[in-house]
Amino acid sequence: MGLGLLRDGINEVIATTYQNAAPMGIICRHGEARMVVYRGSHTAGHIENNGWVVANFIFDPVLYVRTAFEDLPADYFTGEHAGGIPVQRLAGAEAWAAYSAVVERKTDEALIVTLSLLREEVIAPVVHPVNRGFNSIIEATVHATRVVRSGDETLQHLIRHHARLVKRCGGDRELEALSLLFGYLGIPEKP
Repeated sequence: MGLGLLRDGINEVIATTYQNAAPMGIICRHGEARMVVYRGSHTAGHIENNGWVVANFIFDPVLYVRTAFEDLPADYFTGEHAGGIPVQRLAGAEAWAAYSAVVERKTDEALIVTLSLLREEVIAPVVHPVNRGFNSIIEATVHATRVVRSGDETLQHLIRHHARLVKRCGGDRELEALSLLFGYLGIPEKP
């Protein structure tokens, strides 16, 4: 089975493992899919122990921010079967793809994981116009997780750049996500 729902480049999804959800980039190049997962994370531990991950296609900016910084309650997850194994996806996903996940290599900081498609399903075929506010929430969230891991305060300038785009281009849900993100980081919304 090829890449399925994924496309070449880095696909931003909310990845689920057992009772765990986190925003994750799935890297697709030359017909292969991989993830780089930080060691010590719930996602890395579950992949090493269980050997599967589900890519959830969902377009809720608040959920991307929440899953970057907190655990979701159990009722956000639903069970499925893929390739003869039980997996979990987000109940609100518009589409999902389950993968076997094999640790290809380990570094001091990360696991490099190779993905092989087991099953995918489109639940709600909805068209999402490009929204720069939504995209900027994704970028700001990526930078925010790096601020937390590295303490690199210069990333706050990038977060504020994306915050300006969210305020100009986003809707109510993107603005709510931005406020939540600033709350997690403990930085004021106004410079």
